[in-house]
Amino acid sequence: MGSLANVGSKFPEFSKKAVVSLEKGKEFETITNDIHTGSNKWMVIYFYPKDFTFVCPTEIVEFDNHFSDFRDRDTVLIGASTDSEFVHQAWRTHEPKLTGLKHALLADTSKSLSEDLGILLEGEKVCYRATFIVDPQGIIRWVSVNDLSVGRNVNEVIRVLDALQTDELCPCNWEKGQATL
Repeated sequence: MGSLANVGSKFPEFSKKAVVSLEKGKEFETITNDIHTGSNKWMVIYFYPKDFTFVCPTEIVEFDNHFSDFRDRDTVLIGASTDSEFVHQAWRTHEPKLTGLKHALLADTSKSLSEDLGILLEGEKVCYRATFIVDPQGIIRWVSVNDLSVGRNVNEVIRVLDALQTDELCPCNWEKGQATL
């Protein structure tokens, strides 16, 4: 694994294929970092190790269950792994929990984005469970990385996003609606 991308650094530029739909002829799009910087939105991008596994679909479904929460916060939500867009499509097609996803699954098949972020596991060349919150200027504001065996807490991602969007000092365990410092 290379050096982990730090809070305060620029999120790498990227242009990758993604599965955005299961509708015939509209399955794939090329997504770039302009999806949020060009639209003045925040971005939450989470990486997972592999399609057709056990922990990954629980995370993808939970992120998607909160899709409207991210949208309401002017935040683009993207899932990503080093599998190809065709593997993503096959998984979405054959896993009932994933057929109705509202957010894109990015294919980092060259592994370049994962390498740039320092989240590629040596040997297998799959991603750690890494989550990045990126502001509208393309600056990484929060990073969380879990080992392959441990799923994330999506509510914590939303809590941190809320705190960052206040642009205020937020105490320990702060939640939206509470006083800032």
